[in-house]
Amino acid sequence: MSILLESKELSKTFVVSNSQENHILKSVNLTIEKGEFVSVMGPSGSGKSTLLYNISGMDRMTSGSVVLNGQEISALSEQELADVRLKKMGFIFQHIHLLKNLNIIDNIVLSAYMNNSTSRAQVNERALQLMKRTGIAELANNDITQASGGQLQRVAICRALINKPEIVFGDEPTGALNSKSASEIMDILADINDEGTTILLVTHDVKVAAKSERILFMLDGNIVAEQRLGKYTRGGGDDIKARETKLARWLMEMGF
Repeated sequence: MSILLESKELSKTFVVSNSQENHILKSVNLTIEKGEFVSVMGPSGSGKSTLLYNISGMDRMTSGSVVLNGQEISALSEQELADVRLKKMGFIFQHIHLLKNLNIIDNIVLSAYMNNSTSRAQVNERALQLMKRTGIAELANNDITQASGGQLQRVAICRALINKPEIVFGDEPTGALNSKSASEIMDILADINDEGTTILLVTHDVKVAAKSERILFMLDGNIVAEQRLGKYTRGGGDDIKARETKLARWLMEMGF
């Protein structure tokens, strides 16, 4: 495999009251290879979400560098960063940010219309294919109020994939879902990863992380350990319970 995303000495510091500094990320070095499925775990306040926001360019790091597929995105302007996020990245969050004045399919296609790299007819066709794949094709013309939380998270996945991103970032993407919906969402992500899309998730859920290939453990602003479970393939004979048990034992050893 070749490297898709890499951070070097990535640090993030916030200035709090009385000019005191809070060092959230402390010289984080991270390498994500093309096609990997990586989860980041750790206790609250360890810097997991801050890492995701800084490594994806949604927030500005204090120091260090981030390189995406050979391009140093940490050196880009705000407009250039926005263009990279639009064309090369997809995002899935715990709280689904959809536009209330648009129906479901319009929420999915909007960023692809903004990308303007293909015709709207082709975009619409891709959106419908993604919706069929995620089991929500019948909701295309519904308002977002006419869908369940699990269905809306599928909408978010379709939106994240509409521009064929090089990497998808997820910040607790199953955190607001029941266990059945969470499992279904993770199976969709595993299938997407199987086809070559790189995925980096932040999660606290062992069942979610057990379907990823590599788990990074953060503590006090840095990555202190990792666990490799190997590629998970749905229907490929993988014993998901064995993966969950192995991961849970390792996390217990890490004091999680």
